[in-house]
Amino acid sequence: MANRGAPNVPPSRAELEKLMAADLRAMTARSDRVGRHFARQQDLHSSDLHALLHIMVAETAGEPLNSSQLRERMGISNAAITYLVDRVMSAGHIRREADPTDRRKSLLRLENQAMGLGREFFGPLGAHLHSAVAGLSDDDLLAAHQVLTAMTGAMSTFEEELRTKSAQSANSGRRGNVRADRRQGGR
Repeated sequence: MANRGAPNVPPSRAELEKLMAADLRAMTARSDRVGRHFARQQDLHSSDLHALLHIMVAETAGEPLNSSQLRERMGISNAAITYLVDRVMSAGHIRREADPTDRRKSLLRLENQAMGLGREFFGPLGAHLHSAVAGLSDDDLLAAHQVLTAMTGAMSTFEEELRTKSAQSANSGRRGNVRADRRQGGR
């Protein structure tokens, strides 16, 4: 960044955005490493940990997931999600509950045991985070929350664009295969 050596010169907006993006990447990488420590300690597959994280995030948002939604978020097959959910249920980390809006579906919910293990492992991290922000004002914390919310929204938008492109690409590939079959005398 151009202003690092200049005394008392605040970074430009573009430099701030680059710094925030770099900070987000660093935090994501660090979070992944901490998550892998938790997974090893609990003898979880990495996919199990990712599933538990998706289920926890959805529950926190008040929008619990069903198996199909979890499969979509994880980008795995129907068979793989069935095996993963059964494995995580057998370990006592999640349970199925009837969906109150559609009794044909089941919601995936965290078990108290999983919440307790998470609190036990991540409790010290919570204490470190509390200490790290202790000197920041409530206005600073609100601004940080707004930035993180905006960045999460931008990532969601990008993910949706990727999903749309992928679906369009898959559809055009199928249409191309049908045309090729017709040229070759098939279908």
